[in-house]
Amino acid sequence: MNITWLGHGGFRIEMGDQVLLIDPWLTGNPSFPDDRRDDAIAGATHILLTHGHFDHTDGIADIAKETGAPILAMVELAGLLEHQGLETIGFNFGGTVMAGDVAVSLVPASHSSSIMIKEKLVYSGAPAGFMLSHDGRTIYISGDTGPMADMEWMAELYEPEIGILSAGGHFTMDMKGAAFVAKKYFNFKTVIPCHYKTFPLLEQSAEALVEGLPGVSVTTPDVMETITL
Repeated sequence: MNITWLGHGGFRIEMGDQVLLIDPWLTGNPSFPDDRRDDAIAGATHILLTHGHFDHTDGIADIAKETGAPILAMVELAGLLEHQGLETIGFNFGGTVMAGDVAVSLVPASHSSSIMIKEKLVYSGAPAGFMLSHDGRTIYISGDTGPMADMEWMAELYEPEIGILSAGGHFTMDMKGAAFVAKKYFNFKTVIPCHYKTFPLLEQSAEALVEGLPGVSVTTPDVMETITL
């Protein structure tokens, strides 16, 4: 599989027969190079949204219309986007949707979720993470979250080998917190941090995560750098 960081919490994941865009905040993202937009969204088959905050959903309508990719999200967020004329698939915790030959399962996150509609913040359902499974391999995408006990059953049920963890602090767990949950609950072979470096108030380095996970491959790609696992 190929994993490309789009900056902040966004990823392009080529897995099985799918090209999945996770929280692809491109427009207005200070860490994303505008001249790489076409490369980022080319061939997208589905868009996955963890929650409604602007730094995960701004510009999503344009991407959905350009690619023709349906949006998979928590049912309330999917409903709000559907009312804007977008194709959506809404589901809820414990539910699994097939995106081609990739199983996409919705799992809890400890955060909040709202989206701006007509200059008003609107509740957009519970925040979430995803488990992506194909051919015996599973990726856990934490979404914006703090440490939580739910990670124990999530790890036991889905057995992810790759963890993409929001770890910038302030709005989510920090690098030390991400290392803590990775050790306590999961058995990752590879961990990729995200939701950091975008703004000055976020952590600028993954050093604490690397130091906290000896024996785990902590991979820190540059924006628009593709890693193959």
